[in-house]
This record gives sequence, C-alpha cells and structure tokens, in this order.
Amino acid sequence: MDMSDVPRHHKPVKFSPEKFDAYEGGPDPARVSEAAHLAAHALVSRGRASDDPEISRRLIELTDEQGLEGIAEMWAEAPAVSLPGALWRLYALRASVRKDPVRMGRYFAAGRGTAQVSHVVAGVAEPPGAEEVTEMADTILSGAFNGEFDVALERFAAFCRVMALGRIRLADTGQLPVVVPGRPDAARAAGPGTVALTQRLERTAEELEAAARAWRHGHLD
Repeated sequence: MDMSDVPRHHKPVKFSPEKFDAYEGGPDPARVSEAAHLAAHALVSRGRASDDPEISRRLIELTDEQGLEGIAEMWAEAPAVSLPGALWRLYALRASVRKDPVRMGRYFAAGRGTAQVSHVVAGVAEPPGAEEVTEMADTILSGAFNGEFDVALERFAAFCRVMALGRIRLADTGQLPVVVPGRPDAARAAGPGTVALTQRLERTAEELEAAARAWRHGHLD
C-alpha cells in the first residue's frame, strides 16, 4: 500500500460467517457491530490489564503476519468515533508507516517545520527518517495499551496533520506533483488521488481527535 494512503476497506463487513449461517439474508448488521465492539473492548482490556511486554508486543504486531484483512472485517466499517473505529485507524496508520517508511519520513520531515505543536505531540526522534517514524508508530500504538489511550489517539492525529502539511509543502516547492484541474495529463503525473489523500489524512486526524475527546468523557464505546 502507498505510504501516503491510509488503508481503506471497501468489501462488505463480515465476522465469523459460520456463526451467522442460521440467519436468513446473511449477517445481521446489529450482531456484526456488537461483535466488533466486544472484540475491541476485549483487546484493549487485555492490553491495559497486563504488564507483560510479550503481550504488548503481540498486540502491537497483531496485523504483521495476517495483514489488515482480519481486523478490517470487524472494524473498518465501524463509526470513526467508536472504540473499534479508533483501533482500526491506529492499526491502519501503523501499517501505512511500515509499508513505506522512507516516504513517510520524507513527508514528516517536510511538514514538521510548519506544524511545531503537532511535531512535539507526534514525538518522532530527530532527525525524522524511515527508522524513526517506524519506531514512533510502534511506540504510539503501544501507548494505547500501556499508557493513556486518548494520548495515543492524539499523537497519531498529530502525525497525520504533520504528514498532510508535509505533502502540501512538497507540492508547493515542486517536489510533489499536484493535480491541475482540467489537465488529465497533469493528474496522471501526480498520481491518483493526490489531493484526496492529503484530505484523508486531515480527516483521519479530526476523527482521532474526536475519539480522544469521547474517551476522556467515557463515551467511546
């Protein structure tokens, strides 16, 4: 997956198909949603209740072997401001970092000068590069289980904002092609969805910040 593209899931939501075989018409959306929320709460509860670093490592690396497909089936269609929706975004962002850390480091380096507050919140070591942003992604996700969950959400939100600003800055300086309206040739040169990807990062940041506020008020279910 392209580093700049936050993973998105477009297939119908499924969860334990055999469990729903008895229900005429396919999976019951209400039951699918309930299962997604129960799984999310169980995962977070297990991580936060344990001091075992091995459990923490396994939770962080949950998608490394099987990819995002497993949790996408449960969580990708969950509301953004919900526990499964927030976890989906955390894991999807980490997967994006690991897919193309060099590009992610480049975007972050370009954006950090115009987003000092987000830079501090995101907490990437200096100078930011492929190794630093990869380590940051693991550290933030670890914080969701071993630290303050809302802080983990806000740190990844900050990371998204710095990334978006980095893309804009590189485009402004000619280092990242931009889509020119009415110019199909320019659009092809820029790659599909250049503007859309930047907007998606900004939207994801807003969603994570909203989820953090809901968690602090005890409303992130």
